[in-house]
Order: sequence, then structure tokens, then C-alpha cells
Amino acid sequence: MKLRVCLLLASLFATTAASAAEMKIVRVFGGWRDAASFKRISEYFDGKENTGGQLVLRTHADQRGGYYFLVRVANAGASLDARIKLHVVRPTTAASIIYSFSTPLPGGESVLQLGVTGPDWPDNKAHPVAWKLEIASADGRVLATEKSYLWEKPAGH
Repeated sequence: MKLRVCLLLASLFATTAASAAEMKIVRVFGGWRDAASFKRISEYFDGKENTGGQLVLRTHADQRGGYYFLVRVANAGASLDARIKLHVVRPTTAASIIYSFSTPLPGGESVLQLGVTGPDWPDNKAHPVAWKLEIASADGRVLATEKSYLWEKPAGH
């Protein structure tokens, strides 16, 4: 009986460790983007936004101008419904503000444009003081995380 429990626990641990290793945030770049930078020629013909294969998620879907986090993700596992939390410390606040996004995330490599748009980021000259990004599964399990250098104090300080 004890052997079965040990094997079951080892199996659960291995499954959790393997699934967490399947998702990786390769890099994150941030910067302001004007609404016009998203417009492509095809949009003039059909009126639909052409994202060029990128997943574009905005805090205000109807407003394109804002501060964007370009996130490259490598998902070695199967497609999943991802829950993304973006914690941002803006220059005007001491506490972090959390923005949440949900999207299907396919297997393989993906590029996400996470936009803090409209009244959530009205100043095109402002940059975040610090940020933290978490990608989780639909059940809340954190699969990958990345943060800026200033998100926390270095160890030993």
C-alpha cells in the first residue's frame, strides 16, 4: 500500500514538473504603440484587423493605442486555454495594477501583444517602473513567469 502511494505521488510530481517545463516565456519587450501602427493595407479593404499571426490582447479591445508587452512564448505541450496576469507598477502608482487576459494558446511558438490601452495607459511617454507576467492554465496552475529586474529586490539586499 505504501509503495502505491509513493508511486502515485512520484507520478503526480513528475507530471506537474513536466507540464511546467513545457511552457517557457522566451522574451518580453515593452513599448508604446500608436493605434495607426496596427493598421495594415488589408484592413482598408475588409475593415478587419490583420494581426499578422500574433495574438493581440488589449485591456480595451476597441482602443489600439497604448503600452504593449510583446511576449514570445514557447509551448512544447498541447494547445490550452491560457490565463495571463500582467502585474504593472506605473510611474504614477506605488502598488502594482493587475491586468488579466484569456486566450487559447497553441502548441509551438507564439507571439503575444499584451496591450494596456485607452485610459489604462494614456501617456505615450510613460514607461512601467516594474512588471511581472504569469501564464497559467485554466485551472490556475502557473506554467511560466517572467519579471523585470526591478520587480523585487535582489537576494541578499
